[in-house]
Amino acid sequence: MARPTPFTIDIPQSDLDDLRRRLLATRLAPEIPGDGWKYGVDRTWLQSMVHTWANEYDWRVHEAAMNSYPNFRVDIDGIPIHFLHIRGKGPNPRPIVLTHGWPWSFWDLRGLIEPLTNPTSVGGRPEDSFDVVIPSLPGFAFSNPLQTHGVNVRRVAELWVRLMRDCLGYDTFGAYGGDWGAIVTSELGHAHAQHLTGVYMSLPVIPGVNRRELTPDAFAPDEEWMVQRTAEVDWLIRSHITVHTHDPQTLAYALADSPVGTAAWIWERRRAWSDCDGDVESVFSRDELITLASLYWLTGAIGPSLRIYFEHFNGGWPPLHDRIPIVEAPTGFAIFPKELVLLPRSVAAKYSNLQRWTLMERGGHFGPAEQPRAVATELIEFFRSL
Repeated sequence: MARPTPFTIDIPQSDLDDLRRRLLATRLAPEIPGDGWKYGVDRTWLQSMVHTWANEYDWRVHEAAMNSYPNFRVDIDGIPIHFLHIRGKGPNPRPIVLTHGWPWSFWDLRGLIEPLTNPTSVGGRPEDSFDVVIPSLPGFAFSNPLQTHGVNVRRVAELWVRLMRDCLGYDTFGAYGGDWGAIVTSELGHAHAQHLTGVYMSLPVIPGVNRRELTPDAFAPDEEWMVQRTAEVDWLIRSHITVHTHDPQTLAYALADSPVGTAAWIWERRRAWSDCDGDVESVFSRDELITLASLYWLTGAIGPSLRIYFEHFNGGWPPLHDRIPIVEAPTGFAIFPKELVLLPRSVAAKYSNLQRWTLMERGGHFGPAEQPRAVATELIEFFRSL
């Protein structure tokens, strides 16, 4: 097993110059005046964002912030993995791996680092501290180039066990994730329960459980809002899943050629999937949105990042055993009111080793980026209880 080596993020100036040149030469698609967001990303807003990106935004500021944490890279079976590894400040920190989704990056989880590694900074106890590991999914950000087929959720979970156990020396560890990170975390609790002290997710997903097969009567009376929310947002997740699953490489050519194309594709989802009431900048600052788009553009990650959809949805996610619960590791869920995928608590209790189920007051699909303090508190209390 290769040993992790320290890694410094240092985007060549020539790449930044090329990015600015492309931004200044952007040709925006026409729209009918007054369309707003009816047909997709609003042109006026996008034009303003591009101006900010080209003329006011400073990548080096955010690069330095990323480099303020210990970054590493390691090669596992020919797959490069980038990760942050921040040691806890308590007497016996618990190891935990935090996994992001799409269109997320490892940097979306930065708000969890301080409260988890140094809980006294948020009024917690030293004994609640964690050693925090935040990898970039294969093909995302600095976990590139991805030149291996078949890197699906099951494979990622195997890689995370190798990373945590073989590379970092943690025989057992906890896990948290949202979006794809939740699916990976659920897989860890299912396929590798012997290595997991507990798994916690902000997206309720379980191997072999198909939410589309659930009828409204599967939900309790006080979960009627989940049925309504599912009907409300179903159309918001059709377009990207369809193209990412069937022919992601074709779309990748267009997005890889245009930083604004990349940004529009991921920013639309930031607005539609967050708890922002249509004003994405009320939740994410311009710098946060531009840093996200820059990470995808500058690392060439937009194409590779789409492949996890192809690998997962074309291969299925069957359980590896017929035992109940399917997820045997102690399990917790944070249910955000503006989440996209929802399950009844009774289903989660049947098919997972459910120990904690929390209905969050605010937040959407990007929970740890939208409400980091609330998520950190959940993780502290969940793992303390174990």
